[in-house]
Amino acid sequence: MKFSLFPILLVQFLAVGDSISAQSSLASFAYVLQADSLAKSKAEAVTKLAACGRDWIVLDANFSSDEPWTAADLAAIRAGRAGRKVIAYLSIGEAEDYRAYWQRFWKTNPPAFLLAENPEWKGNYRVKYWQAGWQKIILADVDKIMAAGFDGVYLDIVDGFETFEQDGKNFMDDRVNPETKQSYRRDMVDWVKAVAARARKTNPAALVIPQNGTQLLAHTDFLGAVDAVGVEDLFTNGDKLQKAADTKYILECLAPMIATHKPVL
Repeated sequence: MKFSLFPILLVQFLAVGDSISAQSSLASFAYVLQADSLAKSKAEAVTKLAACGRDWIVLDANFSSDEPWTAADLAAIRAGRAGRKVIAYLSIGEAEDYRAYWQRFWKTNPPAFLLAENPEWKGNYRVKYWQAGWQKIILADVDKIMAAGFDGVYLDIVDGFETFEQDGKNFMDDRVNPETKQSYRRDMVDWVKAVAARARKTNPAALVIPQNGTQLLAHTDFLGAVDAVGVEDLFTNGDKLQKAADTKYILECLAPMIATHKPVL
């Protein structure tokens, strides 16, 4: 999901099979990426979020483009419900031209890691997520997120490896990246683990939650590094049911996660 295009979302916790978390207090979560549309001021948004009744709240790392959340804001939101966690959204598989790290000259003179704009999401660009230049930028954002007092990170575009597995209309599972000599999936596993390690350097209990990319759960080190997983469009796509085969495939990918009793959101 992208910050600039999505409305405020409130989503019930989805328990698939027996995956109702070793964290027994978790029963629901809110996903609010545009909190500046939730209220006229940050103070009012803090009040609303504190009272929302959800156990986990995923927020963009900033209240608005020019106003970050402070440790006091997060503490106030967290205090609204016992055991609540406040988690920061962070896209690690695409660059977004509305983020502080974006440089104007990139559109005419892009860095080595920056690729074409995503045709489905204006202002979002594919990246070579395994390259050091991109990782340095994102890890600096992880440091800022954790210093602000968030309880962890919610990682988007973890399924970015899929665009590199595609060749025309065909997909190849575990396609090898010629730059790293390992699969694009393995590159993403390593990247998520690096983000997790960086977050936990500040807070050893930091939550790390990837969104989509459930194929990576087949890697035991990936499964061990994450605390939950978010899944979009599992049963429906808009107001239509997903194809039964597609739902079955994702549920099969989720089986290792379900076996650990970690949350599936």
